[in-house]
Amino acid sequence: MTVEQKYLDKADVLIEALPYIRRFHDKVIVVKYGGAAMVDDGVMRRVMGDIVLLKLVGFKPIVVHGGGKEINRWLERIGIEPHFENGLRVTDEPTMEMAEMVLYKVNKELVSMAESFGVKAIGVSGKDGALMRVNKAYPDGEDLGYVGNIDSVRPEMLEGFLEDDYIPIVCPIGLGEEFHSYNINADVAACAIAKAMHAEKLAFLSDIEGVYRDPKDPSTLISELHASEARQLIEDGTVGGGMVPKLQGCIDAVENGVTRVHILDGRIRHCLLLEIFTNKGVGSSVIGDNTPKFHS
Repeated sequence: MTVEQKYLDKADVLIEALPYIRRFHDKVIVVKYGGAAMVDDGVMRRVMGDIVLLKLVGFKPIVVHGGGKEINRWLERIGIEPHFENGLRVTDEPTMEMAEMVLYKVNKELVSMAESFGVKAIGVSGKDGALMRVNKAYPDGEDLGYVGNIDSVRPEMLEGFLEDDYIPIVCPIGLGEEFHSYNINADVAACAIAKAMHAEKLAFLSDIEGVYRDPKDPSTLISELHASEARQLIEDGTVGGGMVPKLQGCIDAVENGVTRVHILDGRIRHCLLLEIFTNKGVGSSVIGDNTPKFHS
């Protein structure tokens, strides 16, 4: 390949991205970032660089992060064994204290990474300004301790940060009625924020490549599916495990004003950019039943 052809190929990529940049200019995109994609500092920095790029080409990104694997690591260091029920963390007082400390640490690391690219970022938790008020959750009737369901989100707080040219980076800790901290599932927090902000897009970045018709066959990755199709995959048992609550969150989001929800493997280089700015994409997206598919 000649040097000239190399640069022509780069120009072709930019031209392919142009209609997407125009279409989504000044739109809010909520990015939930977690899972194995957060373990490596190099991957985290690359993801934050992609999010900064989205901002610089006209998006209004909001990041909601997890940190479960880091919480587990720190709990084990102090001799507390992590305990889960149906995939949800049992959060007693010591676990809540450690989770809050670790999530705040992760939050500020992400803020630092974003600012290292020359933009303004601000880290907040759901407790700050009562951004997320919660009630105690009893999933399937089980008492999991300080695990919260979201009652309300204050979108005006995030709108203010966006107006002042910040990237808000949100830690999923909420405030209960008795002003105690509650752990919130980061997927749930991202969905609630996306709905409250009337986001154009919600993207889940974790260690899941997308939705498959057959999880054992990579060729069955579904690029796009309507909410009704996603619901059918849950009902007929095609998807299971951790994908079920994630798909349920996707369905809830698109049925409450979010235009498109993406499920991406954050370990893939520049997966967020490839999914949003190219014709093919790399993950799965869920859309409303009345929304036309890009790839149909």
